Amino acid sequence: MEIKDLKPAAGSTKNRKRVGRGPASGTGKTAGRGLNGQKSRAGGGKGAGFEGGQTPLARRLPKLPGFRNINRVEYVPVNVSRLEAKYEAGETVDGATLKAKGIIKHSDDLVKVLGDGEITKALTVKVDKVSASARAKIEAAGGKVEEPC
Repeated sequence: MEIKDLKPAAGSTKNRKRVGRGPASGTGKTAGRGLNGQKSRAGGGKGAGFEGGQTPLARRLPKLPGFRNINRVEYVPVNVSRLEAKYEAGETVDGATLKAKGIIKHSDDLVKVLGDGEITKALTVKVDKVSASARAKIEAAGGKVEEPC
């Protein structure tokens, strides 16, 4: 059996109804639309969301305030307390090691180190951004900050 030999099961398909093709067809003249009225016209009928003359839901609800900036750059926040817990002294903190240690989901995410918590290990931090407080804590612990990576 080949694809060219495949056919639908007998009786499973029907020809489409060709309306408005003369009185002998059974669907001539009004083409199955009844007599006059809105629904008998081409393009007739009520639009999507029409609620019988009641003000539609889309118009009853308020517009949302503000806007979404399409140029916004999202950074994944990582606190120095996480670095203290997950890294050994002398290690390098970058996207690949953060991903390997399960701190971020994707190694190419933009990362910003924040200053919440304490750090005592000397680490080399190579990420996209570092807050001023985090930079002070890392350098006070003997580490260094290289940005961007």
